[in-house]
Amino acid sequence: MKAIDGGICAVKGVKAWGIKSGKMGLGVIVAEGNAAGMFTMNKVIAAPLIVTREHIKKHGKLSALIVNSGNANAFTGEQGVEDARKMACMLADALSINPEYVAVASTGVIGRPLNMEWITSNLPKVIDSLKADNEGSHAAAKAIMTTDKKMKEIAVELDSGIRIGAIAKGAGMIEPKMGTMLCFAYTDAIIAQELLHECLTNAVNKSFNMVVVDGDTSTNDMVLLTATGESGIQPLIEEFQQGLDYVLIELGKMIASDGEGATRLIEAKVTGALYDEDARLAAKAIVRSPLVKTAIFGKDPNWGRVIAAVGYSGAEVDQQKLSLTFSDGKNMIQLVNKGKILATDDHVLSLLGKIMGESKVDIIVDLGLGQSSATAWGCDLTYDYVRINAEYTT
Repeated sequence: MKAIDGGICAVKGVKAWGIKSGKMGLGVIVAEGNAAGMFTMNKVIAAPLIVTREHIKKHGKLSALIVNSGNANAFTGEQGVEDARKMACMLADALSINPEYVAVASTGVIGRPLNMEWITSNLPKVIDSLKADNEGSHAAAKAIMTTDKKMKEIAVELDSGIRIGAIAKGAGMIEPKMGTMLCFAYTDAIIAQELLHECLTNAVNKSFNMVVVDGDTSTNDMVLLTATGESGIQPLIEEFQQGLDYVLIELGKMIASDGEGATRLIEAKVTGALYDEDARLAAKAIVRSPLVKTAIFGKDPNWGRVIAAVGYSGAEVDQQKLSLTFSDGKNMIQLVNKGKILATDDHVLSLLGKIMGESKVDIIVDLGLGQSSATAWGCDLTYDYVRINAEYTT
């Protein structure tokens, strides 16, 4: 497997474009094939997700996607659903396809009606600009940004020649539980819809479902995967799963590191758990904890906050067997070894403070109880997170 340029347009059969005007954005992706989706577990589910979920459930295929940013079209009642269906029909009419093969996505402010006039007037120029190259992927990735500081896109080519590409957005209101975040992924592999959904579920559980920025689950979280089949290659499922896992994990890390106001990426790895779910619970509790996140922002060597988070996570814990290590990728310091505290002098705490000041902070917890492990990603919690969200609509 190797990284390649082109984002989603590196995948055969994909064309894309998008525009961004202030807080408003509009993107279109055209790619036909078997499709699978995963959607927010928030019980207040946005209108475009209702429509897209219906379309995928009915046909198991997609031909195109339309997405807007700046407005979530969430908690907008029947009018919101009608607007989402209208977006699908508008794109379908322009492309001469069945609207039930169109996915719809939105991201932005909740509880406000869509500006359908803006979408209607700008859609023709987006369609006329569709490109099957790097520029097209960039334009679509930029169109879906809200408080994101960086575009998020990636593409890989597997040893078999199959390509997988994806774009994503997300910086705040992030604790996907599927997964505000969106991800649109594409592959040119030949793969059945049921298997595609299985692979997507596995990959999302290892990636976006292990990312926490602020602990809020959006009304609009959506991950879509479409297989165009244009490579002519039917993959070994192990190779395809490995490639998809890599793509979504890398995007998940991009989302965590680009968290609103974030200055550091936190990676929490929990090993030695009795069960896989215990490892997942403990790892996510660490990156979700406001006290852990603020300690890392302040480079405050208050490592006991990690222990506390693991203890309340719901995982089985024996404090006499628990070990804790921090690392920045170069330096590593063990603070607890099987319940025994090693961080007892100022020199150790000073070194821990320096590790916390690096751009990526690794927290490794060994529960010492079993063979299961999991990794989660998050970011520090800063003054800017409060400022950005205090001023989000004003």
